[in-house]
Amino acid sequence: MADLIRGNPLALAVINGSADLGPFATHLPVIPDPRTTGEWPDDLAGATLFGHMNRANPHWRALKTGDVVLLAFTGPHAYVSPSVYEVTPAAPTWNFTSVHVRGVVEKIDSLEETLEVVRATARSFEARFGADWDQSESIEYFRKIVPAVGAFRISVTGAEGMFKLSQEQPAEVRERVQKSFSGSECGRQRDTAELMARLPQTGP
Repeated sequence: MADLIRGNPLALAVINGSADLGPFATHLPVIPDPRTTGEWPDDLAGATLFGHMNRANPHWRALKTGDVVLLAFTGPHAYVSPSVYEVTPAAPTWNFTSVHVRGVVEKIDSLEETLEVVRATARSFEARFGADWDQSESIEYFRKIVPAVGAFRISVTGAEGMFKLSQEQPAEVRERVQKSFSGSECGRQRDTAELMARLPQTGP
């Protein structure tokens, strides 16, 4: 689950909201607390995550310190056509991976702390997905925009992962699905095939 979150850090953050406005949901980037270097527990309980959103977002105004939030992370996923199975009868399905994290929110009021969340987020993503962009010449620009940013930390209370990757299928069928995905031009399918190779077989 930790690997999926680190590799797919754009979460859907959801809170209940109020009876008149209903739930709020916002896609936003999430990072682990950069001050921690140890391994997360299996259920992620006790971990700290940081995120931020636009203060003009109604979700930010509805968010309160102490609220319980759900963060939904989606990993590789792909449609599975029955034609790949080479058996009859068969039914189509969708292979997917996801992690749902629950935690308690603490809104960050300090502009300096908010700035550090923004900077830490940029450092984290540049190291993994970018080209190690040097942000030093943009700090003053960050300071100009950070008053419009709402940052928060989440104390994780638990998480649940769902990794549906044809484990229920016989080994030869699962192998055909994986081979079909790995040879695809679609990046999502190739990523799904890679995860299928890592996950143990649980079916017949």
